[in-house]
Amino acid sequence: MGLGRKEPRIEPTFGDSREKRGSDGFRVSADDRAVQPGASRKDRSERKAPRKPARGGGGGGNGRRTRRRRSPLARLANLVFMLGFWGMIAAAGVVGYFAMTLPQEAWVVPDRPPNVRIVSVSGDLLANRGVTGGEALALDQMSPYLPKAVMAIEDRRFYSHLGVDPVGIVRAAVTNFTAGGTVQGGSTLTQQLAKNVFLTPEQTLRRKVQEAILALWLEQRFSKDQILEMYLNRVFFGSGATGAQAAARRYFDKNAGDLTLSESAMLAGLLKAPSTLNPVRNPEAAKARADVVLSAMLDAGYISEGEYKAALSEEPTKPKSFWTGAEHYAADMVMRDIKGLVGEEIKDDVIVETTIDLTLEKAAEEAIRHTVDTATQNVTQGALVSIDGTGAIRAIVGGRDYAESQFNRAVDARRQPGSAFKPFVYETALEFGWRPESMMIDQPVHIGNWSPSNYDNKFRGPVTMAQAVAQSLNTTAAALTAELGPKTVIETATSMGITSPMAENASIALGTAEVSLVELTGAFAPFANGGYRATPHLVNRVTTVDGEVLYERPSEVPPVIVTADIAGMMNAMLTRVVTSGTGRRAALDGWQVAGKTGTTQDFKDAWFIGYTANLTTGVWLGNDNGKPMRKVTGGSLPADAWKAYMKVAHEGLPPTPLPGNYVIGGDHGDVPMAANQPAPGGMPGGQPVRGGGEAPRATYVDEYGNLLDQYGNMMPNQPPSEAELQARGGYEQPAPGSAASVAPPPGAPMPQQQDPYGDGYYGGPPAVYGEGSGDVLEGPARVVRQDQLPPDAVLEGPAQGGRASDRSLFRGLFGG
Repeated sequence: MGLGRKEPRIEPTFGDSREKRGSDGFRVSADDRAVQPGASRKDRSERKAPRKPARGGGGGGNGRRTRRRRSPLARLANLVFMLGFWGMIAAAGVVGYFAMTLPQEAWVVPDRPPNVRIVSVSGDLLANRGVTGGEALALDQMSPYLPKAVMAIEDRRFYSHLGVDPVGIVRAAVTNFTAGGTVQGGSTLTQQLAKNVFLTPEQTLRRKVQEAILALWLEQRFSKDQILEMYLNRVFFGSGATGAQAAARRYFDKNAGDLTLSESAMLAGLLKAPSTLNPVRNPEAAKARADVVLSAMLDAGYISEGEYKAALSEEPTKPKSFWTGAEHYAADMVMRDIKGLVGEEIKDDVIVETTIDLTLEKAAEEAIRHTVDTATQNVTQGALVSIDGTGAIRAIVGGRDYAESQFNRAVDARRQPGSAFKPFVYETALEFGWRPESMMIDQPVHIGNWSPSNYDNKFRGPVTMAQAVAQSLNTTAAALTAELGPKTVIETATSMGITSPMAENASIALGTAEVSLVELTGAFAPFANGGYRATPHLVNRVTTVDGEVLYERPSEVPPVIVTADIAGMMNAMLTRVVTSGTGRRAALDGWQVAGKTGTTQDFKDAWFIGYTANLTTGVWLGNDNGKPMRKVTGGSLPADAWKAYMKVAHEGLPPTPLPGNYVIGGDHGDVPMAANQPAPGGMPGGQPVRGGGEAPRATYVDEYGNLLDQYGNMMPNQPPSEAELQARGGYEQPAPGSAASVAPPPGAPMPQQQDPYGDGYYGGPPAVYGEGSGDVLEGPARVVRQDQLPPDAVLEGPAQGGRASDRSLFRGLFGG
């Protein structure tokens, strides 16, 4: 067909659409016609396909189909489907959003806070410390009743749901609606674990959705047993107990594996309201809730009818008072020191092996409690420390009752020790060449403006050093300190183990420097062990539960700080304190005992530090508010408590003598030396000793007991008066309180050993009590100061033999 050639136009015809395509003419239907340029889009869209003939029509092509109307039920089903479909999409979006808002660390189960298990030297549990209050246990280490009790009351379908339990939610909703309040929760144990481990306790839609998400994740990651184990180790049971082991220890003082059925039910019942259902504060409510748990266990088939009835009839367990026992003082000390020992933060459960002997700890606690509770002299508190020759603390009691007061008076309280400090003065003198037989003058002493006096305001003239120690004379100790120099005495005390600050003045001899009981006790230990340093310590080793050693105390030989000779001389003198001096009430049958009493001004503090070859033990009694006791001295109640404890500590042990075999000679058993009897003391001329000086050489006394110098001249018994000093040209003394003065500063409190014998009497040497002597004084009469008696007191003269004629009068006046 050429471009310029005209052909006749052929118009299509429209016939029956059912004609076969193979017929002779070319035909198109109406739908085949091209759209005219002016036709609209609407026109095109309005063209409709030919209708099919209606069902039942006569076969004509123009029949119509009738549309059937849907029923209301079908329309409702369609609506529900559409709402459900779009609701699921919306819910998925919300879940996805809340999942994305979870912090990254939420997808990792955090480590359980570490527990510190503190045990005795033999492995017995002293305490658990840490956030949880107890170590984690495997599921098979717990009582089989406990997980069943928890599932019965909290999540009976635990082993069948996938972390979220729709059936449980519906059941809880129905139960709560019926009861008119919230009596049952719909959260599964897995959801509760997710909340405890990952989330905050806020009650919001976000948290509930996140809780469900994490519960599903936990179920996919861990087995059911693992989830149940994690839950029981991390759930809070109240009173600071997190986890089954902590709760079992807290409420029943036993391991979780030893819980009975009724105890397990009581712990499971706590989960609803740990504070309200606390069996210590509200035992009736706790028992009622435990019965509900038992009923649930029976209904779930976890226990038999017989077990149920037996548990119901069981007497309610009386929980132990929280954290009672003096061993918790030791546990507190461990927690204070453990970081310094390990060198890092504790991240895993650890076991701390201490030096505490639990048997001795209980004996020490009983000794202090009994002494304080039975005292009638206004005594409210006490403390005790007992260490062995290495410095290991075998027992420590920081107060009468840990449950009432957690303040550790054995470690954290610093008080004046009184005459208990004097051994360091005499040890210093021994190091400078003095000896127990050295003669001293008990006479008025003037040091600056300070004139110390003895407990009875009397002076005995010449006495040996051993006598001065046994009778706790103040004048000789003060004069000796002034002669040796307070700084020298402080150096000795520091080397022995006193770490508290001490002022450099002569009053330090009488115990004006405040010290703790543990450091004072430790400073006596070198006498007991033969001269070795004995630093008090409590921890032997720290390990993880897997056995990895984090700390172990080094085993090394401590340095010698006291020569064996001097230790022997000190033991000889301090033994006389117990045999015939101020500490007679501490005598221990069969054992050689040495020690020193101490009493501060107005009876505010009373001490006894004593030792055997086995243990060194210190006891303090007093009041936290500093109020005076009524005539309680170091030789009375503290010595009694010391003896009560040490008697238990030495039971069954063979007696062992103290180191050194020094025998005090020359004074014939505390009797001043005879005339012209040589005695080491006074003048130099011996071997070099500490400080570069010479040891005193022999000197003599005359028939009156006066010391003679090397020329046979009597040494003065009184210090020169001020007039004599002026006549000699005088000399200037440093002002009291100045750095150069050995006198105490003006107004400084002076401790006074007011009753060194500890029996409420004031006066001379102690009476001797023999077997069968009863209550009869066999020694010299007591010398009682008039200013210590009430105005209406009547004193009778001494009876035959120098004894007081009416001991009951003295008992009434002085509490003897």
